[in-house]
Amino acid sequence: MPSLMKRRSVALLLSASLACLPISVQAQSASSPAIAALPGKPVLLMGSYDLGSMAYQVDEFTAAGKATRYALRRPATIDGKLDAVTDGTADYATRYVVIRPSEPKKFNGTVLVEWLNVTAGQDTPADWMVAHREILRRGFAYVAVSAQKVGIEPGASVMGMGLPLKKANPARYGSLSHPGDAFSYDIFSQAGRALKAKGSNGLLGNLLPRRVIGIGESQSAAYLVTYANAVDPLAKVYDGYLVHSRFGSGSSLSNNRGIDSKAAPNPQYDMPAHMRFRSDMRVPLLSLVTETDLNGSRLTGYAGSRTPDGKNLRVWELAGAAHADGYLFGGAFMDDGKRSAAELARVFRTSVNAPGAPSGGLAKPYNSGQPHHYVLQAAVRGIDSWLRTGKAPSSTPIVATKPDGEKWAFVTDANGIAKGGVRTPWTDVPTMRLSGIGNDGGFIGMLVGVGEPFDAARLAALYPGGKAEYLKRFTTSLDTAIAKGHLLSDDRQEILDIAAINYQWAN
Repeated sequence: MPSLMKRRSVALLLSASLACLPISVQAQSASSPAIAALPGKPVLLMGSYDLGSMAYQVDEFTAAGKATRYALRRPATIDGKLDAVTDGTADYATRYVVIRPSEPKKFNGTVLVEWLNVTAGQDTPADWMVAHREILRRGFAYVAVSAQKVGIEPGASVMGMGLPLKKANPARYGSLSHPGDAFSYDIFSQAGRALKAKGSNGLLGNLLPRRVIGIGESQSAAYLVTYANAVDPLAKVYDGYLVHSRFGSGSSLSNNRGIDSKAAPNPQYDMPAHMRFRSDMRVPLLSLVTETDLNGSRLTGYAGSRTPDGKNLRVWELAGAAHADGYLFGGAFMDDGKRSAAELARVFRTSVNAPGAPSGGLAKPYNSGQPHHYVLQAAVRGIDSWLRTGKAPSSTPIVATKPDGEKWAFVTDANGIAKGGVRTPWTDVPTMRLSGIGNDGGFIGMLVGVGEPFDAARLAALYPGGKAEYLKRFTTSLDTAIAKGHLLSDDRQEILDIAAINYQWAN
């Protein structure tokens, strides 16, 4: 994911506390890190809202120990059945940020552990940003893990940008040390294991976790693909996974080649251009894939890596969604669950100028983000419910695609919206053309899709009865999506209120 909200991110990062040294160290082993509290304000983009007023608290910890590297017995294949073995250890010291209910009675028993995204050259909690409303209102605990070197060490970013922890706050994070991304998989395992340990090493206070779920978006999703396919059968730590916005392949396993690296390929370590989820997944895994991810943008697309649903696998291909969008640009930072419908409606109004985008103006208005934001929240609920009840979400149709050179084009309806996939009222009762591809304007233009409002003539043709007809049909579609588990009843009134306001704007 690119550096979104760049100006805000710099301001927030530089405002972090400069104080504090670790305290209260625990015993360590090769698979259990030493945990130490790190008082003060973490350097992490968590939004401008007050978590304390929502009965949540934020704590930061260092975690130090020895991490294991993995290698493959044989070259990786498209089926995802990776045969990994341990291949040496190295010392490391990283950090966790824990966001948890202040009162045990609010905790729902599930911990979401996010592999922080580092595409922008710094730690970015992408899943927290887009789905924090569901996390907070349902009483989840959330743990952000600095799993990769780029988030910690200066000079490690392939994009040459961002503020890694040791640059953003040398006094606070100077003791951290990362041996390289070959060790990131075990660092992530150790985080999950620490949360499951008796007493959770103080990470969760007096909360007792019953379920620990690994989550990650974009680049982090690529790492989770490899983790689930290669490391999970050995580590057996996480109870489930939410893999969000993966592309066609996984990340390199053990020679530190990120998905953007130019290093020479090595068949012992590297992944094929297309790699499926393994068919014998050990624990439930739900993957949410947008149109951008299917097409691949500058990477290989998931459309060439599609994996049929199985006992422990569900993939939701979401029509009308882009990899990055209006909610990520704006709502992620201000949406505390108390904003008016009018304020939220403005978040979903498309523009050719993405706020904070490093590339400036876009060729077309970017994707507004309604399907992505609200369906991701349903996916968080979906994976949690799957683990609680043992009942998997229903399988869904795939988005209709056709080969287009090395990429995939979408089969579209009369409104230019992709057919098939997870359907929502924004695609089936539209006021704009939503797509995950088709924009231009620097790096960000490849990820933000389009959201082109219909003109008055098209709206009149679609809804001869005007706003009343539109809202009636929109409500029917919304309730269908809720019944299928792709949207949440908690969001129903908010979605309807925003639709009523933005119909007027579109018209």
